[in-house]
Amino acid sequence: MMMRTKVCMFVWNHFTNDARVMRECTALSEDIYDVDLICIDDPKNPDLKTFEEYNQHFRVHRVKRYPDSMMFLQKVYKSLRQSKPLLLLACLLWLLGIYFLPIPVILCTFFAFVVLKTKLNTAIVRGSIILRMILKGVNKKYDIYHSNDLNTLPQGYICSKFRLKKKKLIYDSHEVQTSRTGYDSSFYGKMEAFLIKKIDAMIVENHTRAKYNEELYGFYPYVVHNYPFKQTESIEKVDLRKLLNLSENEKILLYQGGIQTGRGLENLVKAAPKFNEGTLVFIGDGRIKPDLEKMVGELGIGDRVKFLPKVPLADLPKYTRNAYLGFQVLNNVCFNHYSASSNKLFEYMMAGVPVVACNFPEIKRVVEGEGTGVIVDSHDSDSIAEGVNKLLSDPGLREELSKNSLRARDLYNWEQEKTAFLTVYSKFNTDHLMCE
Repeated sequence: MMMRTKVCMFVWNHFTNDARVMRECTALSEDIYDVDLICIDDPKNPDLKTFEEYNQHFRVHRVKRYPDSMMFLQKVYKSLRQSKPLLLLACLLWLLGIYFLPIPVILCTFFAFVVLKTKLNTAIVRGSIILRMILKGVNKKYDIYHSNDLNTLPQGYICSKFRLKKKKLIYDSHEVQTSRTGYDSSFYGKMEAFLIKKIDAMIVENHTRAKYNEELYGFYPYVVHNYPFKQTESIEKVDLRKLLNLSENEKILLYQGGIQTGRGLENLVKAAPKFNEGTLVFIGDGRIKPDLEKMVGELGIGDRVKFLPKVPLADLPKYTRNAYLGFQVLNNVCFNHYSASSNKLFEYMMAGVPVVACNFPEIKRVVEGEGTGVIVDSHDSDSIAEGVNKLLSDPGLREELSKNSLRARDLYNWEQEKTAFLTVYSKFNTDHLMCE
């Protein structure tokens, strides 16, 4: 009878497009582990299930995003905004309540205001999610807890260590938590410094980040690169040119991924008028997308720059294969960006698409070491344009880089890398076995 180790994994998202976590959970379930992944429900997506079973040994549980009281108040608030008669009736009842029961009505009004209209509602929502994750995490007997990123490390710590018989805790840090965009407060660094003393193992994305961690905390974590599954030429292809009403010979210059600050996308748009030919295509969504679209309009280059919404991760390779070249032009706005390996770098590689890439250590090591693209100064639109035009003017060079990319994908793929991931777990599974 096969014995399996029970794993409880946490991730702070809806688990709809998280390729790394999907690869890790799948690898564990195909080995000797039984995995429950706890993530967050999305009330805006009615098709998203609160429970999914991906295979016999890998299940996904989504906890509610909002407290029940907040969901009730939001529904009431929405109904009142949409109906004037209901709003008038509510005002009348409120006035009557103030007259007959002033203290309870004032307290209820204050509570509703705090929940719906102040910054405290963010803390209420996050606190509710954390509590539900913890309750779900202690609902069953697990042998190993696995926290993806700092925002789920407290949950993993409480579930694994706040008990008589302590369990193993793995901290899988996908980002540099002490130096990344949106994490400017010193609170995050202090929290990680405290919790990192409580873990049993840590995983980071590459050796640059591992060395940084060693300097910061005094130990060298395990390295598991964020490589995608290996792809083959037989994968089907979405006709991007037809989708965008472009001619059959038009060269597509592709950026795929989140459209967020610090990714050099403003410089990419500024470089577009300097490209000798081709159409710059963005596939993805994000906070600065409206700003980029406005910039394109102001520059009058709408015929040369196109935007498409993000597509499901499983379908993305069908679009990538259309590209003449791909972009990875992160800006050095924090150490997290500077030290990135970048999954899109390897997504382009899988499709045989050469890259125009920034000169950061992990990215440069792959691009120059394997000959899969050209390195540019991602802060300079002229340098980006020069790199693009170099590939546009030399089809022979582009073809050579494409062939190098196809060869390199035999090395930079999850089928090879998952051995390193399973090695981390193998150190903890000897004493934590269950009967299937």
